[in-house]
Amino acid sequence: MRHSIKHILAVGGLCAAILALMGCAPRRIPALTVEDLMEDRVTLDGVLLKCDQDPTKVRNPSDCESARIANERLAAQRVDPEVEKRRQADFEKAREQLRLAQDKLRQEQEAKTKVDPYTLPVVPVDPTTSAKAATPSAPPAPNPGGPPLAGNAPR
Repeated sequence: MRHSIKHILAVGGLCAAILALMGCAPRRIPALTVEDLMEDRVTLDGVLLKCDQDPTKVRNPSDCESARIANERLAAQRVDPEVEKRRQADFEKAREQLRLAQDKLRQEQEAKTKVDPYTLPVVPVDPTTSAKAATPSAPPAPNPGGPPLAGNAPR
């Protein structure tokens, strides 16, 4: 089937118009994460300001929630140095106590499993067994032919 030039130009123009409309569509901006807001304080302040003044101007409702969480985490990070020193000292004290308790437990376990050779009995305690052990048993009777040699072994 023959297509006219007008038909080809119309289809081409339609394709160009579709491509132009697709290119003009606004890109979706991903929601702000808590970590991103914690790193960028200016954006955090801007989002919090928009959320407090006019929540309809915020592009994504989850941004307000993320901004509040980021603000709480940043506030939790701001700790008084005196409190931090006290917390660190308490931690070191507790760690030392734990280490001492573990060392004591380890020493007790080693003492239980350790065998002292100087405290083991040398001679049996039962006198009847010691008398039997003292008398040697008779050696086996010698073979009159002697031990078999390598070439003379019976088959």
